Amino acid sequence: MTTTDLPAGARRPSSPARFKALPPWSLIAAGVLAGGLLGGGYGLAKPPAYTATAYVVAVPTEKSDPASALGFAQAYGRVATQLAVLGDAQVWAGVPVRTLKASVRTATSPDAPMVSITATSARPDLAADMANAVSRALTRHANDTKSATNVELQQFARATKPTEPSSASPAVTGLVGASAGGLLGGLVLLARPRRSGSGRDEGRPASVPAPAVAAEAHGQL
Repeated sequence: MTTTDLPAGARRPSSPARFKALPPWSLIAAGVLAGGLLGGGYGLAKPPAYTATAYVVAVPTEKSDPASALGFAQAYGRVATQLAVLGDAQVWAGVPVRTLKASVRTATSPDAPMVSITATSARPDLAADMANAVSRALTRHANDTKSATNVELQQFARATKPTEPSSASPAVTGLVGASAGGLLGGLVLLARPRRSGSGRDEGRPASVPAPAVAAEAHGQL
């Protein structure tokens, strides 16, 4: 049906009118679809990340006690990512200090004198090498001052080459994106202005009530 076939006085609905005619759930569906596509695309484009963790433990000597070992373990966890330790670790890891600084994280426990050293890389073998290099350098620095601290740092477990990536898969990022898109579509649906009346009342002039008082007065004359 062309424009000339339309009845006289009829006009095609404008784009805003077509948008308002869509069902409300279409906004949420569009948000879910767009968010899922963006999230899945991000998961495919981003390279996978691998994580490896090494553990060292603080052991008290005959002149110390377990409480001192626990306290020194907390201190060693803080200095593991400092330049003095990373400067030695870069020789064994084969990467510059800035790479170790950005890729290595440490964690300690308030109940056990243990330090975990975790490294993340796009290469699984490099992740294990960096974690082991930092744990070796930290152990060496700690044992150089063993006579003063009366605490010895020993390797508890070496980092092994990870077999699976630790980063989220494209399916997971797609689900996260779809959830965020659906939430955003719902917020847009709640925030959009609502129509005050039905479409049949649009464009119709408002009726003016007749002057009833004047008509009654005319009938009494």
